[in-house]
Order: sequence, then C-alpha cells, then structure tokens
Amino acid sequence: MHLTKSDIENLERKKRLNIINSVSGIKPANLIGTKSKEGQSNVAIFSSVIHLGSDPALLGFITRPTGEVPRHTYENIKETGFYSINHVPTTIADKAHFTSAKVDRQVSEFERCGLTEEYLNDFHAPFVQESSLKIGLSLKEELPIKINGTIMIIGQIEELIIPDEAVDDKGYIDLSLYNTAGISGLNTYYSLHPVASFPYARPNKIPDFGT
Repeated sequence: MHLTKSDIENLERKKRLNIINSVSGIKPANLIGTKSKEGQSNVAIFSSVIHLGSDPALLGFITRPTGEVPRHTYENIKETGFYSINHVPTTIADKAHFTSAKVDRQVSEFERCGLTEEYLNDFHAPFVQESSLKIGLSLKEELPIKINGTIMIIGQIEELIIPDEAVDDKGYIDLSLYNTAGISGLNTYYSLHPVASFPYARPNKIPDFGT
C-alpha cells in the first residue's frame, strides 16, 4: 500500500482513522484517574503519554478538543490540578478499554468498568488499584495544538509507585514483570516482552556492523 496525502484525505473516515492511529506503532496503555472538586471520580484510557524530561520529572499526554463533547478528564484536571497515570496490565485490558465510553458525568468509570479506586498519601486523584505502576502528577502547563484543536497536558511527577522487584540497581524498569499492555490503533492490545538491552550509545562504542 502506498498512500499520498490526497489518498489519505479521500479514504473512508473510519478506515483513515484506523490506519493513522496505527502507523505510529505500539503505544503505552495508561488509565488516567481524576476526581472533581465535588468528589466525582473518573478514569479513562489514553495511549498518548510521553516522557518530556527527568529534571524536573515531566510527563505529557494529549487530550482531544473540548467543546460540544464533554472531556471529564480534562475538566477535572483543570479544576483540581491533580491526576494519576496508571499502567494497564494485560489482565484488565478489557476493563480499561471500555473506560473510553462516553458515560454521564455522574457515573464513575471505576464502578461501571469494574476497576477499584485507590487513594495513597493523601493525593487528591484516585489511582487504579489493579495497576502495578502508578504515577501521581500535578498540572504544570497546557499547550494548545492549533492545527487540530488538541491539547498537550504537561504534569510533574509528585508520587511514583513501582514494584521493588521491577527496578534493577541502575533504575531500569522491567515492564514485562507486571504484564504492561500496549495499544495499536484504538482497540488492539499487545503484551510486552524485552528483546535486548544495549549500553548508552557513544561514537567510540558503535560496533562494527560490517557496513
């Protein structure tokens, strides 16, 4: 298949959506937990979480445009300034997937999708108890992306919960130990397995690949 910009624009909408959502490869599956000022909890799946820096420790994610369609995650983060990011283990991929359904504001996806709210260290936002790797963040910045109306949310890590056995003495995390899931497109989930680990790449350490 070879598609030009014009070909892509003329594809049937759902086919275009599926292709373009898949071409970036396998992305991390994360549940973002929030709670409104009134105490209404919310959890939703996102596949756009990215590393932005280690000092300070920053993560970003993309939220869809606001407007006619309610965006409860975004609204709660704006209201309170706090949210959690929770890795999705393959064992709850089905429950995590259906948190993307547009339920009413007064309905908690935790309860509707069989997930458990967990509150740690007086952090405002709920974590997902079924997740092994949990991150509590405070909102630091939001960057509007003008070309399509999406928003990058940037948060600083305030709480980080990782199983001790998953972290080696250098700080590397073995995601396979607790069955972290990945997403391709909008609805296909993958399990992760380590293939190799290489040293930091320096010019004088590049192997002879026979080229």
